[in-house]
Amino acid sequence: MNQTALRDSQMVMARYLRDPNGHPPPSGVEERRLKIYRDLIYNNIEGFISGGFPVLRSLYAEDDWHGLVRLFIDRHRCHTPYFLEISQEFLRFLMEDFQPRPCDPPFILELAHYEWVELALDVSEEELPEPQPVVDLLAGVPRLSPLAWVLAYQYPVHRIGPSFRPAEPGEGVYLAVYRDREDKVQFMELNAATARLLELIRDNEQATVVAVLQALAGELGMEPTALQEFGAGQLAQFVEKSVVLVTETADEAVASGDCGG
Repeated sequence: MNQTALRDSQMVMARYLRDPNGHPPPSGVEERRLKIYRDLIYNNIEGFISGGFPVLRSLYAEDDWHGLVRLFIDRHRCHTPYFLEISQEFLRFLMEDFQPRPCDPPFILELAHYEWVELALDVSEEELPEPQPVVDLLAGVPRLSPLAWVLAYQYPVHRIGPSFRPAEPGEGVYLAVYRDREDKVQFMELNAATARLLELIRDNEQATVVAVLQALAGELGMEPTALQEFGAGQLAQFVEKSVVLVTETADEAVASGDCGG
């Protein structure tokens, strides 16, 4: 078989395995073998997606869920060959190639993104540096943990489940999703001000806590002294949970590899 014929044969098999109901099987391959290939491909992919998006999976009837997975397999062209990155490819499919069906919840993309973030943090190879003693928190240089994400959604994705399926977006929700020092993925619900505080810290390179709080006070139209006590207390909680890391000086922050997010 020449290369052109081999490639054509492979494409026929690939189209069939992506969508067995929409494409004819390759000739000369017995049904028993085709079933093995069909089941192997589908079950592996479906298993990874179900494992990566358990809450989303729990919201679907069997046929509707398998129809969604079939659409992903048939329509999406993956950017990676690695099974461990199928969850990321499924999210990309929902963002780029997917047209919602009547059975799909309106929050499907936001919930999928939230679950993907949890998975990405869980398997991340990043490690938290050892905590450094800081004598004066206000004089320290804060930076966001490499294992913390600041997120904003229209739907309360952290509360969604079989017993709670909002039909319309709400006022919006801010979340910090992070992996703690016990390697457990956690989340914190934020308000707009604390979310903005973490955003300022995420982009910070060498400003002290006092300077960051002053910048936040300016944005909020508040007196810096009025915000400082509350802000320092909130930052202390973030530090305790390892959402925020604080070093004594700007030089130490730069030396530790801080790139401002």
